[in-house]
Amino acid sequence: MTILNVVSNNPLIDGRQSARAMMVRKGVQILLHDMRHALIPELVLTSGRRADLVTISEKGEIWIIEIKTSVEDFRVDRKWPEYRAYCDRLFFATHKDVPLEIFPEDCGLFLSDGYGGHLVRDAPEHKLPPATRKAMTLNFSRTAAQRLMLAEWANGKSFDEL
Repeated sequence: MTILNVVSNNPLIDGRQSARAMMVRKGVQILLHDMRHALIPELVLTSGRRADLVTISEKGEIWIIEIKTSVEDFRVDRKWPEYRAYCDRLFFATHKDVPLEIFPEDCGLFLSDGYGGHLVRDAPEHKLPPATRKAMTLNFSRTAAQRLMLAEWANGKSFDEL
């Protein structure tokens, strides 16, 4: 039995993401789900920056995926190097109309069509310090629990109606 509907009144789609970014995100989410990663979009880091996608693998490895939908999008955004301090591996995700050679070789790369994704290049590992790993894991889990509760409340039904 479904206890909530996250489609209507979805707190994770706030209008700042373009349709193309949402398409890239969905394809990468499908691939990462198949890879058995837990993931959260739009996670606010302790620096105040907001990562497009943060995942935790079955082994506890933390990945950040930065979505870029055009050459201009990549060119003007210079905040992504800061994300290395919050993950074990840093990736970019894009679609077929963006030239892949613009993305740095020292980052992983996903290609998405909205129906799935492909890991074009794995990211080098740079292990997090234990204190940072704990802080990220707590942030991830608390944010996930809060969003689940808010999605359940947004359903608008009482427990008797479920």
